Amino acid sequence: QVQLVESGGGLVQPGGSLRLSCAASISVFALYVTGWYRQAPGEQRELVATITSGGTTNYAESVKGRFTISRDNAKKTVYLQMNSLKPEDTAVYYCNAKFASVDAWGQGTQVTVSS
Repeated sequence: QVQLVESGGGLVQPGGSLRLSCAASISVFALYVTGWYRQAPGEQRELVATITSGGTTNYAESVKGRFTISRDNAKKTVYLQMNSLKPEDTAVYYCNAKFASVDAWGQGTQVTVSS
């Protein structure tokens, strides 16, 4: 069974930075496409960024140039470095891992950008 545990969320001022981590309990982590999604109150969950085991990345237009996704296959961990944060980045951030019929989600971590 795949388990994903996020950490690193919190309260930050506009313009600040946060780094999210997602630790995965997956037997062959390198096979999975991993990513971060977010959901703001009253909104649908949306893609933030994804990364393949080979390092190919994809970003939402709203975060390009500010957020960086990375992964460490040896540590079975995915990261999201968030810089120049804006109030509209406030949301619950979810880690995701997909491979074949498996589509696993973490419990989410709250990110609040406010002065």
